[in-house]
Amino acid sequence: MTTAEWEPIHGQEYQGVSYRPRRIPEAEGLATAAWLRRRMDERRSVRRFSAEPVPEQIIRDAIAVASSAPSGAHQQPWTFVLVKDADVRRRIREAAETEERVSYAGRLGEEWLNALRPLGTDEHKPHLTDAPYLIVVFQQRFYLAADGTTRKHYYVDESVGIAVGMLISALHLSGLAALVHTPSPMRFLSEVLRRPRNEKAFAVIPVGYPAEDCQVPDLVRKPLGQVLVVV
Repeated sequence: MTTAEWEPIHGQEYQGVSYRPRRIPEAEGLATAAWLRRRMDERRSVRRFSAEPVPEQIIRDAIAVASSAPSGAHQQPWTFVLVKDADVRRRIREAAETEERVSYAGRLGEEWLNALRPLGTDEHKPHLTDAPYLIVVFQQRFYLAADGTTRKHYYVDESVGIAVGMLISALHLSGLAALVHTPSPMRFLSEVLRRPRNEKAFAVIPVGYPAEDCQVPDLVRKPLGQVLVVV
C-alpha cells in the first residue's frame, strides 16, 4: 500500500471532517484502563540489552504510533532515524562516551551527579551498541522546504516530548525494552547521521529485549495521591 506524500497545511481555510470514533462501553473502558495501568507500571528504563534480533516491523509500528501524536498547529515537527548499522551505532557510542566522560568528570555539577547516583549510571554506554536498534529522535526547529524556504514551527519541545512518550509506551506494550538517553551536548548526532540544518537531536532511544542478566535500579514511583489533584 502506498500513501501520498504529506504536504504541510499553512494559510489554508479550515475544513472540518466528521469524527465519530466507536463509543467503548463503560465496562470495557474500565477494564482497558486498569490493564493499561498495570502494564505501564511494569515499564522500566533498561540499560542492559540482549543482542537478540527484534522484528523491525514492531519498531516501525511504534514509530507510526508516535507520529500520530498531537503537535502545535499540526506541524508534526519530528524525525525518527532508525539506526540498524552496527558501525553507525559504534560511532554514536564513541561520540556519546566522549561527551559523557567530561560530564561525569564534573561538567554536570555535584547536585546533578548526586541525583544520578541511585540510578547507577556512569560514562560507559554499552546500550548504544548492545541494543539491536537505536531510534534517534530529532526535533524540526523550523520547516525547511526543498527549495530552502523556511517557516516557523510552534510548541516544538512539547510536541516532540509527547511523541517520545507515545513511542516509549508503544514499544513497552509491544514487549520491548527501551531507554531515553540524552547525552549532552548532542550535536554529534546531527553530524554522524547527516541531518539537515533545521533538525536538532532530542533523544537517543536504544530498543530491544532485556539481557538475561539485566538489572534495573530499585526505584519506587510516586503513588497516584501524590501526583493527582482533583479540583
